[in-house]
Amino acid sequence: MQMTPDLAKQDCSACPIRHRAVCARCEPDELTRLEEIKFYRTYEAGQPVAWAGDKMDFVASVVSGAATLTQTMEDGRRQMVGLLLPSDFVGRPGRSGASYDVVAVTDLVMCCFRKVPFEQMMATTPHVAERLLEMTLDELDAAREWMLVLGRKTAREKIASLLSIFARRDVLVGAAHTRSVEFDLPLTREAMADYLGLTLETVSRQMSALKRDGVITLKGKRGVLVPDLDLLMEEAGDDSDGGMLS
Repeated sequence: MQMTPDLAKQDCSACPIRHRAVCARCEPDELTRLEEIKFYRTYEAGQPVAWAGDKMDFVASVVSGAATLTQTMEDGRRQMVGLLLPSDFVGRPGRSGASYDVVAVTDLVMCCFRKVPFEQMMATTPHVAERLLEMTLDELDAAREWMLVLGRKTAREKIASLLSIFARRDVLVGAAHTRSVEFDLPLTREAMADYLGLTLETVSRQMSALKRDGVITLKGKRGVLVPDLDLLMEEAGDDSDGGMLS
């Protein structure tokens, strides 16, 4: 992990996640207060942000890159239970320790806020508290939808669902809204298999099938082009708004 002095000078108004992160509803004076308690940290792929039980003296928003949330059982078995993508919030106000292992899976940049001043700001700034509540409820909805993905969808639909999450996040964070989306997979095929409860062979076979059917185009080891996002959503069993097709 490295502190990033150059990023510390970045104006919040120029931040790529400004309108989706926890600060999305902040007024200029509130952004100024956040500026006073923020700092940036960068992690290389594979580096831990925190281990479960570690004390965390900061909370953060993911600016770029991705990280995994993993839980380890007493006998050593591990399960990936979540992904952190740009604009996602890391850490729990009011709780001193990390609940899960948080590990960067790509080069990761986080905008961090010292925890105690952030908690104080939550108590006095409704815009921050309201946005964090909204993000928490969105995360709860996503977790419920993911239960459906894991429990009821076919292998092909699972792969398409995961790809659609990455694609839609890229559209929302990016400047332009387009039905054609290109992005880099933040997960290896092995990690995708772990997250989806599939074998590596199944993931590879279904990725190849989606490519053969023109739903995606693969570029190099990690690059994915989605020519038509609506088509990918249909393959996932969802409509273009992300709801399940009846």
